[in-house]
Amino acid sequence: MLLDTASLYFRAYFGVPESVRAPDGTPVNAVRGLLDFIARLVQDHHPDDLVACMDFDWRPQWRVDLIPSYKAHRVAEEAPEGSPEPDEEEIPDTLSPQVPVIEDVLDALGIARIGAAGYEADDIIGTLAGRARGPVDIVTGDRDLFQLVDDRRGIRILYPLKGVGTLQVTDEALLREKYGVDGPGYVDLALLRGDPSDGLPGVPGIGEKTAAKLLDAYGDLAGIIAAADDPSSKVTPAQRKRLVEARPYLAVAPTVVKVATDVPVPDTDPALPSEPADPERLDALATQWGLGGSLHRLLLTLQR
Repeated sequence: MLLDTASLYFRAYFGVPESVRAPDGTPVNAVRGLLDFIARLVQDHHPDDLVACMDFDWRPQWRVDLIPSYKAHRVAEEAPEGSPEPDEEEIPDTLSPQVPVIEDVLDALGIARIGAAGYEADDIIGTLAGRARGPVDIVTGDRDLFQLVDDRRGIRILYPLKGVGTLQVTDEALLREKYGVDGPGYVDLALLRGDPSDGLPGVPGIGEKTAAKLLDAYGDLAGIIAAADDPSSKVTPAQRKRLVEARPYLAVAPTVVKVATDVPVPDTDPALPSEPADPERLDALATQWGLGGSLHRLLLTLQR
């Protein structure tokens, strides 16, 4: 089981009241919510291995170089030119202090936590899923990861609909039913339609339904571009014009939208722990941050 950790702690932050606080008054709603999520996921799905995949760089420069608008609207503060540090992401003031606490608690528990400089959590997930020797469940609220769905290899997406108790199990059949594509085809669908939340412009005038129809007719992005260049094809004049004008974007978008699968990730034991890696440190964190029932429930679940 691979967790898109930021996706889950954002969901926890907005789903658990901010009145959930540590003894010193610091909000810990995202921390406790994430611990409850992990407990429920382990209880319901019984993974042998579990990895919390992290965003060490939520807006990698190599993606920005290709599409400057990539996540640009979410930048709170740009890093100085030449700095090895990523731009600072705009996130709620009361969430950002909770992220280091989440990292400390996961480490003390012994839950594998993996990230890599210059890459997003999506890329860590893509790399680990590609290396896995058995079935993989990816837990994320990010539809971009639908591209990794692969029935043959047992890779599916558990997409939260309400918390993590109600999950959309996303396999190839569901992708074909909802979007008319398979996993790899989702990349072409996503880049054609665009995604304002990621700053991806897409092809103007081509929404999800039109993109799906074009992919059904011509197979993939290369086939659509070839059809746009072929005067005898059935691409409409308006679509042809839009696709030709969007050629510079279409040349680079696949690299930006595709999840990297060759990230140099560190060697980490992904086995789900049955007991904390550092009990003393975990006790101290539990006391300091008032993790109470959330941590207790997770520990009980891990021991089963």
